[in-house]
Amino acid sequence: MLCVAITGIGRLCCHATRFDTMPFPGPVASENILAAACIPRARMNLDKTNSRVQRMFGEIAPKYDRMNHLLSLNVDRYWRWRTVRLVPPRGAAPILDVCTGTGDLAFAFHRRSRGQAPVIGADFCKEMLAIGEAKKQRRGIRDDLSFIAADSQNLPFPDNQFQIVSVAFGLRNIADTDQGLREMARVCQPDGQVAILEFSMPRWQPFKGLYGWYFRHVLPRLGQLLARNREEAYSYLPDSVGEFPSGDALAQRMRQAGLQHVRFQPLTLGIATLYMGTK
Repeated sequence: MLCVAITGIGRLCCHATRFDTMPFPGPVASENILAAACIPRARMNLDKTNSRVQRMFGEIAPKYDRMNHLLSLNVDRYWRWRTVRLVPPRGAAPILDVCTGTGDLAFAFHRRSRGQAPVIGADFCKEMLAIGEAKKQRRGIRDDLSFIAADSQNLPFPDNQFQIVSVAFGLRNIADTDQGLREMARVCQPDGQVAILEFSMPRWQPFKGLYGWYFRHVLPRLGQLLARNREEAYSYLPDSVGEFPSGDALAQRMRQAGLQHVRFQPLTLGIATLYMGTK
């Protein structure tokens, strides 16, 4: 069985509040995970209502990290490791990770900066953020990494605040992708970096065909079996990938959001792609 791909899980974000005082009011959609289909699926209207997305990710939150690492054979760890090396922190200016989920990319940036740059992880799902906060406490991390609830389409920060604004496997679940990109660019400092780690479609045969079969027929059943949930998150997520732009199409939308020097690098035979742009 082909088993190399899959991870993330969309997270979207609500109205801003500190994590320790957060109510979770209404929003947009959430983030993230699962691999990209290599064969495009038929377009369909996905239910991305706030109530459904919040239930879905709340239900799988306790098994979220374990499922990511298991289904990806830990390749998701490499993707984040690679991201923080291709987009390295410089100096003490803060870093923002939107759709942070349980905070894995935020933790990766924190490790890479050696605690010199404050890191904020923002997300929509309180169950995900609670797990991220627990991981932070276990690791003895203090106030240089924090979690908040925030709407990715209306971030609660002034312009030009962050040296890096990142998102891993969450952008495609934001209700308005272009508004999400504009907000990421808005809060990024001049000459700062926007980094988007997202699933993409393999192009090399026979891997493309094998992976497409695994992605469309095996992964949803396996994910549902191991992380039972009423909202069938592991069927919803592959469907969402088929509707999301990748490669040059996403790069062009980053440029339209005001980013320059946009480039992208496929990872692991094209299962994931890291997109980078400069404000």
